[in-house]
Amino acid sequence: MTKTIRIGTRDSELALWQAHTVQHQLQQLGYSTEIVAVKSTGDIILDKPLYELGITGIFTKTLDVAMISGQIDIAVHSMKDVPTALPQGIVQAAVLERANTVDILVHKGNLDFLNGTGTIATGSLRRQAQWLNKYPNHTAVDLRGNVNTRMQKLQENDWSGAIFAAAGLERINLKPETCIDLDWMIPAPAQGAMVVVAMENDEFTLDALAQLNHIETEICTYIERQFLRTLEGGCTAPIGALAIYDETDDTIHFKGVLFSIDGQQKIEIDRSFDISEWKKLGFNCAKEILDNGGTALMAEIKSKLKK
Repeated sequence: MTKTIRIGTRDSELALWQAHTVQHQLQQLGYSTEIVAVKSTGDIILDKPLYELGITGIFTKTLDVAMISGQIDIAVHSMKDVPTALPQGIVQAAVLERANTVDILVHKGNLDFLNGTGTIATGSLRRQAQWLNKYPNHTAVDLRGNVNTRMQKLQENDWSGAIFAAAGLERINLKPETCIDLDWMIPAPAQGAMVVVAMENDEFTLDALAQLNHIETEICTYIERQFLRTLEGGCTAPIGALAIYDETDDTIHFKGVLFSIDGQQKIEIDRSFDISEWKKLGFNCAKEILDNGGTALMAEIKSKLKK
């Protein structure tokens, strides 16, 4: 059996770039494909912070519905935006080789504010908490919208800078000269990776996508997302995680962190494990954080976000 694989995507420039990347890889393998653009609620409601909308996966939900109702066969997402529990019937079919995992600060050409007071824009509680932990004299403001919208808002406001994922800006050639790597900031679980999801009963499509899967990225993002799920972070709590595979000695180096929303409390783990431990590694690291004060901190975060 052959069929045209319909690739669902949001209509932002970055989402389309991701969909076209998967389209190109499938076509190189000889598959016929078609791109179908779908608008998401996360793109339409720009005046509320994501955590107030109370939905993890607001950017993926519309595509999930389109897939379950048979309008599209696959959806391509930035993996860090995808909830750790997928809807019934939808499965992770491929994780593409990971790009840059670093967060960057885009500024206005002057970094003097780093030594004094400044205002930093970000829609991410994780970035906000880590920034305030390092720069307690600074103020954080909410910044929403797709990458292009956020870059535009930075230019229009008198903020000192805004934080972005390097991968997103690099993919659509938007990374400006006026930026610095925040290599001290622990990224979102699965940052820099793209995931393709499909229906679990669609064998033709699953077979096609299996050929795109990058096993090393799949394992590292699995560990990070398991860490996130065990801490019960959804997409909202200030949680960072990064697993890096070292082939010289077959180890995984894992860094995981949980912050309070104001950045003042920080519970972290940073060490190396043998690759054989990968299946439970994220879970075990999260348990350690929960046992070291993380349970109380998560309860405090949840009660703050409900207000």
